[in-house]
Amino acid sequence: MKALNVVLIGPPGSGKGTQAELLRDKNGFVHYSTGEVFRDHIARKTPVGLQVEEYVTSGRLVPDDVVLRVVNAFMAEHAGKPTLFDGFPRTIPQAEGLDEVLAEQKSAVDMAVLVDLPDDDVVKRLTARRQCRKCSKIFNLTFKPPKVAGVCDDCGGELYQRKDDSDTVIRDRLSTYHKQTEPVLHYYSEQGKLKRIDGALGRDRVYEEITRLISAA
Repeated sequence: MKALNVVLIGPPGSGKGTQAELLRDKNGFVHYSTGEVFRDHIARKTPVGLQVEEYVTSGRLVPDDVVLRVVNAFMAEHAGKPTLFDGFPRTIPQAEGLDEVLAEQKSAVDMAVLVDLPDDDVVKRLTARRQCRKCSKIFNLTFKPPKVAGVCDDCGGELYQRKDDSDTVIRDRLSTYHKQTEPVLHYYSEQGKLKRIDGALGRDRVYEEITRLISAA
């Protein structure tokens, strides 16, 4: 398999994060997640990490030019490896900036994969989530329920619903997601790079579909 650059897109609750982990662990992809890479650079006190830390500690949004410096540093460290961009780019300037970063390395985004899920299905999935107060393990009352209602299988701690898993908060997050993501989807669609997968197929089927697309690229 050639060193593909794949952008993975999906609403909260679509299972996108799980697919990113599977592709990293089973298919050898380097996983770019902005938050994780920020934390790594901050911990290592790299020059770009010190820049990011100034924004993060003051609660300000990290501007696109700094984000793209982080991407550039990441790609330089992992040159020639298949890379999965998880939840990035989120905006058109970021998508255009990513193209410029990759072009400098004589590379490009090969494919953008949307793991799609209707809003009502997202709400059903996320409002059914429960988290353990002691060990933070996540359960889902629909497809991964605890053996005993309200009790963590691992540590016996109390399960609770997080505030950000309420119907209102989830729909607000979805509204923001759609506003940000629709232009990015159009950007990749115009380039003939956008592939859509039904997130309702479930973890294993979605993974099969993504690996099929990758194999055919």
